[in-house]
Amino acid sequence: MTRDKLFALIQYPLPHHLISRMVGCLAETRLGWLKNVLIRAFIKRFKVDMEEAAEPDPTAYACFNDFFTRALRKGARPIAEGMVSPADGTLSQFGRTHHGTLIQAKGQAYSLTSLLGGDMHRAAPFRQGSFATVYLSPSDYHRVHMPLAGTLKEMVYVPGRIFSVNQATADHVPGLFARNERLVCIFDTEEGPLAMVLVGAMIVAAIETVWAGQITPLSDQVQRIRFDEPITLEKGAEMGRFKLGSTVVMCFGHEASFDAASLDANVRMGERLGEIPKHAPQTS
Repeated sequence: MTRDKLFALIQYPLPHHLISRMVGCLAETRLGWLKNVLIRAFIKRFKVDMEEAAEPDPTAYACFNDFFTRALRKGARPIAEGMVSPADGTLSQFGRTHHGTLIQAKGQAYSLTSLLGGDMHRAAPFRQGSFATVYLSPSDYHRVHMPLAGTLKEMVYVPGRIFSVNQATADHVPGLFARNERLVCIFDTEEGPLAMVLVGAMIVAAIETVWAGQITPLSDQVQRIRFDEPITLEKGAEMGRFKLGSTVVMCFGHEASFDAASLDANVRMGERLGEIPKHAPQTS
């Protein structure tokens, strides 16, 4: 048995949510000496570039979570033409969505309908479109931005486990992204429908959006949330953030043309990923 497979297997019996909430409490501590020790140790371990941060002084943050979800200095991430990356990270998978199936890792596929909360009608516009998955490592900037301009149509909280989402786990836990706790945000865009799926993971204490604040943990049932006023976000605008890192899965209703030549490319928020023809015929 390989080390990666063993790492994935030992996660099954762990109390995922209890571990994550305990880490979340530690990450929210306002004890000055403790939060400074945590922040400095993290910067050293993961070689975090604080020169990119709007606030480069590690001791200026009130708690570890404020540091982890730090804003970037103005101009640090220019927004390119076309469809752009929603976050800093690794483009772990991308391509066509074939008959409602997405690729998680080599030899691992999973259901689009399950990913989006189990509603076939919600999944229908994306069944023959495209998708892209961006994995955020601990050292990455952890705010999530819009790959295209769009108007929020609905938000769906989906409860679940919270396995790690690193490559070792993705290789060995079937349907990982459709098993983990996640937040599904459906947008209307000029390029067709867009689903932004923010996937929770081990020790991710919460997921936030700019329009509703902290969302997870919310319930042990799927929760569909609508808003009285339309929420429109420009391309490159912040839409959410992870309190400790995870993965974003983007689903597009039309076929996208991706620029990346291979998997596991490093991407930065605002960097061009490709394009979606504005007048592409709707697939079904």
